Amino acid sequence: MKVMENMVEYGHEKVLFVNNEEAGLRAIIAVHNTNLGPAIGGCRLWPYASEEEALFDVLRLSRGMSHKNAAAGLQFGGGKAVIIADPKDKTEKMFEAFAEAVNGLGGCYITSEDVNTNCDDALIMARKTSYLCGTPAVSGDPSPYTAIGVWQGMKAAAKVVFGSDDLKGKTVAVQGIGKVGYDLCRYLHKEGAKLYVSNLHNKETLKKAVEEFGATAVDADKILSQECDIFAPCALGAVVNTETAKQLNCKIIAGAANNVLLDEAAGKALKELGIAYAPDFIINAGGVINAAGEAAGDYNEEEVLKKVYNIYNTVEHIMTLSKETGTPEGVLATEYAESIMRGEQKA
Repeated sequence: MKVMENMVEYGHEKVLFVNNEEAGLRAIIAVHNTNLGPAIGGCRLWPYASEEEALFDVLRLSRGMSHKNAAAGLQFGGGKAVIIADPKDKTEKMFEAFAEAVNGLGGCYITSEDVNTNCDDALIMARKTSYLCGTPAVSGDPSPYTAIGVWQGMKAAAKVVFGSDDLKGKTVAVQGIGKVGYDLCRYLHKEGAKLYVSNLHNKETLKKAVEEFGATAVDADKILSQECDIFAPCALGAVVNTETAKQLNCKIIAGAANNVLLDEAAGKALKELGIAYAPDFIINAGGVINAAGEAAGDYNEEEVLKKVYNIYNTVEHIMTLSKETGTPEGVLATEYAESIMRGEQKA
């Protein structure tokens, strides 16, 4: 692993590798940028095939958090953590040890729940660290707010591409029916959208989505090519590259997953194919907006929801500019976020 080279490439400030054999903890914490304030970002637990894969993920995710927080107008930088483990093997000792590792960063990183971690895990971490948000008594589970933001961002994307933000009759293929994907389906169903859904592991949730929302279940390996108006990736990232882009059969990509595009070449490929892209770190910021309210010490759900609903305006601005200039949406969104990080403008 060329750790320092990767840090320089992505512009990271700190990367901490953690090994605690007694607690069964192997983790990486990446602090990308603290220009706007302490880095905030969740702790993801995933059975990565290798340390290289985990490092690749945490570096991209933490950089995305810097962009996400800046574009959302939050006074926080970006960071992320990954614990390398199978979800069925997580223990209280593991999370306590992780929390102690967070303390070792002296407050430059504030953690919260993420994929395969939840509010109960956050409470365990709270035994050992105060550098934490997403606790049940304050901001709680961030996923409902993420779903609202994605729903609003999808409506904005539809307005730019189709001329109306009304999703009635639109076909939406949702890849991944976890907490966010399921809540998103609920909003889309209420609007009258026709849903195609896939889930790699939890077939019970898939069945529930079919029964409750009248969705059509699609094999996980076929959802990417499902004919639809909008493809909504709500699982893990990097699903679109220059090759998989050719399989897409949609007009818009708008979902909750982080780092949907493998690289800038993927964004360029989408542009050439005439597929519009709602930048992931803009559209999926609802969860961190909610968590940041707790981290700032003045949580107010009404103010949180105002910021979450404003995702509509930011998505519309970026996608309209892309339509006018021909510049890929991801490039414009990154430029927008980094100008805020440099203090050149406000969100």
